[in-house]
Amino acid sequence: MAPLLLLLLPALSSVAQDLPPYSEECRKGTYPPHGPTFKGKIPWYTINLDSAPHKRWNQLISDKKVEVTNLIQAIKNLANDFFPSGKLIELVDKHLAPLVDTLPFPFNEEIKGIADVSGLPLGEVMFFNVFYEIFTVCTSLVAEDTTGKLYHARNLDFGLFLGWDIKKHSWEIPEYLRPLTVNLDFQRNNKTIFKSTNFAGYVGMLTGMRPGIFTLTMNERFNIDGGYIGIIEWILGKRDGFWMSFLTRSVLENATSYAQAKDQLTNTKMLAPAYFILGGNRSGEGCVITRSRKACLDVWELDLKHGSWYVLETNYDRWKDPLFLDNRRTPAMKCLNETTQKKISLPAIYDVLSTKPVLNKLTTYTTLMEVSSGTFEAYLRDCPDPCIPW
Repeated sequence: MAPLLLLLLPALSSVAQDLPPYSEECRKGTYPPHGPTFKGKIPWYTINLDSAPHKRWNQLISDKKVEVTNLIQAIKNLANDFFPSGKLIELVDKHLAPLVDTLPFPFNEEIKGIADVSGLPLGEVMFFNVFYEIFTVCTSLVAEDTTGKLYHARNLDFGLFLGWDIKKHSWEIPEYLRPLTVNLDFQRNNKTIFKSTNFAGYVGMLTGMRPGIFTLTMNERFNIDGGYIGIIEWILGKRDGFWMSFLTRSVLENATSYAQAKDQLTNTKMLAPAYFILGGNRSGEGCVITRSRKACLDVWELDLKHGSWYVLETNYDRWKDPLFLDNRRTPAMKCLNETTQKKISLPAIYDVLSTKPVLNKLTTYTTLMEVSSGTFEAYLRDCPDPCIPW
C-alpha cells in the first residue's frame, strides 16, 4: 500500500477539489435519503448499562462476528504492507493485550467481553479500539433555526490512506466499516440514557445524543503532538490523559446538562487533540471546542446577535485555511448560507452533507439529530465516481 500511496498522491495533487466533477452545486431534494449516494438504513441495537460490562455487547458482536473479523483482518493486511516482517501484528498480539487492564472501567471489561464473543485475540480487539484515535476525518455542524430549534449533524469520514483499491476506486477500510455501522440505544432501568451511531466492536463514541439535553460529535484534529504520541505515552506508563472516544462516551453517559458536558470536554486532559462539536437544548447552545491534548485552545459559539446561526467544523482550526486538497469547509458553508437560517432543517442539512466534496470517498455514514424532539437518524453513504477521494 505504501508504494501505491506514493504513486497516487501526485495524481491527486493535480486534482483541485473545488473544480467539477469533484465539486457541484448545492444539492436539493436528497431527503428522504435515496439514489446512488444512499447505501441503506442502519440497524438499531440496545446496550443495557445495567448488565455486566463483560456481557453488554454479546448480542451485537454475535450478530456481527464475521464483519468484525473481516475488518480486523483487513487492518492486519494493511499493517503487514507497511511492516512485511509481521512484527507489528506480533507486537499487537503480545503486548497490547496486557494493556487492556490499564484502561478505565468499564471499557476494559467491555473489550474483554468483545474478544471472548468474537474469538479474536484480545490485543487485536484493543488495536481496533485504538486506531479510531488517529484516522478519523469528518464534517460536523450545529445550526439554529429562526424559532430557536437546534439541529446537529455529521458526516463520518474514515480510512484516509488506508488501502486505496484501484479497481473499485475506493478506500478499503470504509468498505469494511459500512456493514459494521450500527445505531445504539444505551439504556438504564429500561430507559434511554443516550443514543449513538457506532461501529460494532468499538466501545468509544464518535457521535451521540442525550435526548432532550445535548448532542455531541467528535472530529479529529491534525497536529504534530497527535494521538499517536498520547498512545505511546500510555504504553510507556504515562496515563494521566483520557482516551478521546472514552471521554465522549463518558460525557454522553454521565453529563446531565449542556454546561456540564461543555466543562468536561473543555477541561479534561486527553491522549489526542480533537474538535468537540456540542449542541444543547436552548437558543445559542452550540459550539466547537478546539482541543490540544492538554488544553482548550478555542471555543467557537453560536452568536445569533451577530448573525452566526451555525458553527461548522471539518478537521482544521477555524482561524487557519484548510489544506487546499481537503477544503470541505468552504462548500459546506456556501450551501448553509444559500439555505438560510429561515429554511434550515434536517432535510436541508442532509442536502448540504450530500454535496461533493462534503460527501466524498471516505464518507461512511451521515447522522442527523434534533435534540428537543429526540430525533436521531443515521444512513450509510457512498460517493460514486466521479468523486474526490477525501
